[in-house]
Amino acid sequence: MRFFFLILLSTTALFAQQNYPEDYFRSPMDLPLHPSGTFGELRRNHFHAGIDYRTQQREGLPVYAAADGYVSRIKVSSYGYGTALYIDHPNGYTTLYGHLSKYAPEIEAYVREKQYEKKSFDIELFPKPGELPVTKGELVALSGNTGGSGGPHLHFEYRDTKTEEIINPLFFGLNKIMKDSQKPTIYGVMAYALGDKAVVNESEKPVTLNLKLLKDGTYLADKIYARGTMGFSINATDKSTGSLGNNGVFKIETFINGNREFKVVFDQFAFDESRYINNFIDYQKYNATKQRYQKLFINTPYTLGVIRDNTTNGKIDIKEGETVSYRIEVSDFHGNKRIVNGSIEYSDKPATITQPKKVTPYFVKAANDNSYTKDAVSVFIPAHALYEDFYMDFDVKDSILYLHDDSVPVHGNITVSFDVSHMSPEVLQKTFIAGVDGKRLLYNNSYMESGRLTAKVRYLGQFKLAQDDTAPKIYSVSFAEGKWLSNKDSFSLKISDDLAGIATFDAWLNGKWILMHYDYKTRIIFHNFSDGIVDEGRNDLKVTVTDNVGNSTTFETHFFRTQKTTAVEKDK
Repeated sequence: MRFFFLILLSTTALFAQQNYPEDYFRSPMDLPLHPSGTFGELRRNHFHAGIDYRTQQREGLPVYAAADGYVSRIKVSSYGYGTALYIDHPNGYTTLYGHLSKYAPEIEAYVREKQYEKKSFDIELFPKPGELPVTKGELVALSGNTGGSGGPHLHFEYRDTKTEEIINPLFFGLNKIMKDSQKPTIYGVMAYALGDKAVVNESEKPVTLNLKLLKDGTYLADKIYARGTMGFSINATDKSTGSLGNNGVFKIETFINGNREFKVVFDQFAFDESRYINNFIDYQKYNATKQRYQKLFINTPYTLGVIRDNTTNGKIDIKEGETVSYRIEVSDFHGNKRIVNGSIEYSDKPATITQPKKVTPYFVKAANDNSYTKDAVSVFIPAHALYEDFYMDFDVKDSILYLHDDSVPVHGNITVSFDVSHMSPEVLQKTFIAGVDGKRLLYNNSYMESGRLTAKVRYLGQFKLAQDDTAPKIYSVSFAEGKWLSNKDSFSLKISDDLAGIATFDAWLNGKWILMHYDYKTRIIFHNFSDGIVDEGRNDLKVTVTDNVGNSTTFETHFFRTQKTTAVEKDK
């Protein structure tokens, strides 16, 4: 363990010594920076990897290259960053621009050609260094709301080109245009009894501390009475000048008797660390209340690079006769700071609030592989798929797998498999392993392996075999059959599937494949006439949508269009 922390501290030192170019890059937008999301912000299953520019609730605003370079990667996806652009710069950094509505004309033409070549909306491309050069300040895209965006904005990132580590964008000069004079906000601090003999305020369960705001802006916490090993967590956010939303904080430090014992700094992390957020926060608290308390202690060491100067795992040992002082400092990038002060006094009073010690026949050791089988249902939990050892509930009743519950976070893939030898090939084709969420069934990608239907899942709960015989729906066509669309730029339809989810969608005009853009949030697919596929006069449209178990729906219609500039719309 000591070796692990030496490595972590040396990595931290490298980060701290890095000098980032503050004047090399320009802002990607000519807008005030009032971010709707900041670097390291706590999100569902991940830390936010960049900074989000508010775009005045509008799409189509200019996005500029932050510096000279070349387009190194283009990814168009229905999910995630949606329509995204990556630019490599000669100084060793890469900038990423996400949730775009479209690219600048030259890049858009390049992407469109590849999409038609591959006959796919979702596409990932890696242009060569000289293929799509850009200059600082050049228009490269328009902002949008594509992919997993919750509203119009630009997601903007900096990465180390070689390591692909993600770096806080404020290091590159954006702190100069993002004004912030406000201190972070603290919503709560919790104290934890860690270990079998530990007690905090006569409780074995986590306790919420009462905080009093003093005239100097600091908080004073009520005295804690404890014995054994304990730790803290904190629920805190930050807000910059001109920004209405609550964003993430930059740094949290814990001091014991004046000595720094634990630090979290959101300056840089790797993508494969991002899911560790489920271990970084009090996941049980989040699962129950949706409040994210950041733990300021570590039970089992894990490689999350934002945790620094950690000499004691953030754990505090309270021995007989001791009284210790503690201080928690929460800072934003601009140095605005909020402080909580308090003290801990030893007390031998027993716990009046106890933490039930649940024991089951299935003790999962997180560092080991674990396998379980009952009634032709098998579960394989590989080493390090979970964060902590625990007693797990495992049972199979009426062909339903009961695999604990979602109060325990999962880091890696867990393999669940069912014997389906009793099923006919026709039934099996429509069958998948479903997660059971009340009355809802959740689709999991399922495949045959060693004669069993198998799925890899990243959550605990109930699972069963389910069938989907219902084909997807195609509806809400933007035009009536036979209508003239001469004055329209595009047409659209809606597509949906109630259970297994949409796998593919394709469309043809007069027998030629056409590109349909997809926004899963609105369920809309649309085609732009600017692609140049439409014919003069009558056009026959065919759309086919297939779900993840092979159910398919085809819709056919026709419309008329003329390209002649003197034409009058014949839609009355």
